[in-house]
Amino acid sequence: MTDTETAEPATGAPSPAPDFSGWTCPAPLRGQRRVVMGHGGGGALSAELVEHVFAPAFGGRALSTLADSAALELGGARLAFSTDSFVVRPLFFPGGSIGGLAVNGTVNDLAMSGARPAYLSCGFILEEGVEIALVARIAEALGAAARTAGVEVATGDTKVVEAGRGDGVYLNTAGIGLIPEGVDIRPQRARPGDVVLVSGAIGAHGVAVLSKREGLEFEVGIESDCAALGGLVDSVLAVTRDVHVLRDPTRGGVAAALNEIASAASVGVELHERALPVPDAVANACAMLGLDPLYVANEGKLLAFVPRAEADAVLAAMRAHPLGAEAAVVGECVEEHPGMVVARTGLGGRRVVDLPLGEQLPRIC
Repeated sequence: MTDTETAEPATGAPSPAPDFSGWTCPAPLRGQRRVVMGHGGGGALSAELVEHVFAPAFGGRALSTLADSAALELGGARLAFSTDSFVVRPLFFPGGSIGGLAVNGTVNDLAMSGARPAYLSCGFILEEGVEIALVARIAEALGAAARTAGVEVATGDTKVVEAGRGDGVYLNTAGIGLIPEGVDIRPQRARPGDVVLVSGAIGAHGVAVLSKREGLEFEVGIESDCAALGGLVDSVLAVTRDVHVLRDPTRGGVAAALNEIASAASVGVELHERALPVPDAVANACAMLGLDPLYVANEGKLLAFVPRAEADAVLAAMRAHPLGAEAAVVGECVEEHPGMVVARTGLGGRRVVDLPLGEQLPRIC
């Protein structure tokens, strides 16, 4: 049988080759009657949940860009507005805690639109029976992270659920910030010819959380990279405001973030696999656990898509900042294979880097 023929029907004539262009994976939302863990993982299942349930129900122009934060016009000012919920387990992990994660996750979403974060709200959902001392530790960590990030927790809420109906402590934070004049950063602005940069080594957060949760020990300790990226973004914008896209690769890692951008802008992305800064300890841990660092969550790194003419200056500005010392050029936008991410391997081959279905590591943020 040739590549363009299938089994012959009763007439004896060969059937036409199947057209794969309209095929979809049966696993995502339309094949699921109930929510599964993967729907919260930032991959294909999450995207289908948003596309088929939330976006049609909510509507609205501001939601349509589906960026890390919404850019809003209000009273002559441009505001960035974002919200996020945090259900990480364990509550404290090497390099951070749910409190610091809640602050940094939200201020980073604001910073990815070029905004200067200003105010946060904070909601605590507590399980009956949790120790007050633990709640106080989390609150102190959250307050310290807010001060470090230069934002104020301006309002909040507390709810308590019955014992057995929660997991100790969940947090929700929302934030607002001002977008400077002349800044237009969103996924749809990626263009062929753009250079793709990453601000530093990837994969540490997901591996750090997993190691603590599962009681794993590695030869070299791995700590979360959890950090507020507003200062790093300010350094980049001080060099040029012609930044097309910024994205912090959290759930689903670098792979999910690049796929989302490629899809939103209808461009292809060529990734230089060998140029990706992956610490040896993270690479070894991922190899032992059967994980791909490209899909592991980060909480203190960003991806930047910038015009080629600005790439050297942006890279230098990143490397001059403490949170961007290991910044690197890792790829470029291309006209070929729009909506798809392709990695050039160290052996000279190519492989498709798909959007993950769910998430390799649940409960990492």
